[in-house]
Amino acid sequence: MNPVRNTSDTEIVLIVDDVPENLSLLHDALDEAGYTVLVATHGEAALARARQSLPDIVLLDAVMPGMDGFEVARRLKADFLTQHIPIVFMTGLTETEHLVAAFAAGGSDYVTKPIRPAEVLARIAAHLHSARQMRQARSALDAFGQGTVAIDRASRRITWQTALARSLLAEWFPQTGGAAPPRLLAWAEQAERARRNGEAPPQWVHADGPRRLLATLHPCGAEDGEEAWLIVLREENDASAIEALVAAFRLTAREAEVLYWVIHGKTNRDIGDILGTSPRTVHKHLEHVFDKLGVETRTAAAAVAMKKIRGVLGQG
Repeated sequence: MNPVRNTSDTEIVLIVDDVPENLSLLHDALDEAGYTVLVATHGEAALARARQSLPDIVLLDAVMPGMDGFEVARRLKADFLTQHIPIVFMTGLTETEHLVAAFAAGGSDYVTKPIRPAEVLARIAAHLHSARQMRQARSALDAFGQGTVAIDRASRRITWQTALARSLLAEWFPQTGGAAPPRLLAWAEQAERARRNGEAPPQWVHADGPRRLLATLHPCGAEDGEEAWLIVLREENDASAIEALVAAFRLTAREAEVLYWVIHGKTNRDIGDILGTSPRTVHKHLEHVFDKLGVETRTAAAAVAMKKIRGVLGQG
């Protein structure tokens, strides 16, 4: 079954506990506070319900028969569909080793039993606020055509990614099954070494005809021991960029093609070879481009055009 994502304004809380009294107490308090409440009484049911409903947060009992809460948390965090969901443990175990185990399993927070509904509501509100801000930040990146992916440097596994990043990786590298492509991982290591040496990190480009997938390694503290690479992916398409130039400056298709290759630093001879025409003809087209853009040099034309199409195509 495909997961049903929560697209309403009502946030979903999944409560996992094998004690009916705890379920009833929490269900009533959360329902009264305006949340949509789901329940599960054992680990297997919790995993199935989490994958299907994708709740906004999970309240998870640490000690249950069969699969305990620590194992449920580990499995939720190992599953790409559910690894982003905050987990708040409910436990009567207050020994340090148990609390450490809860956080090691992927917990974001814990509350102690006996359950105090007011405390639970306060913890949930805080974690949902943080999760909401993270979702908004990821959506904003996607809106600008930049898909973002975080990759754990030790395991080489994707820890989170925006919807656009997931779509780009699935389209360009279907054979990896959603994992990070080996070539991208090798590049990330190279880019990190360059940055540590004070050098400009190389840009990663994966080409397919007129389309290109580009990657940029963004600083996120990796130099200081952070555990993840933060990589921004962006797709470029010659045809889309040329269409944008036509629309932006009222160029002919051929003038837009000439300007496009000027942006990429090509000489008139290079452009003539690409377009199958003479350098003299390219020069004539370029004169018309200068007039329409109100500039006098190739450098100025490239600068004006790059600024415009970055705004149109969401490139940065």
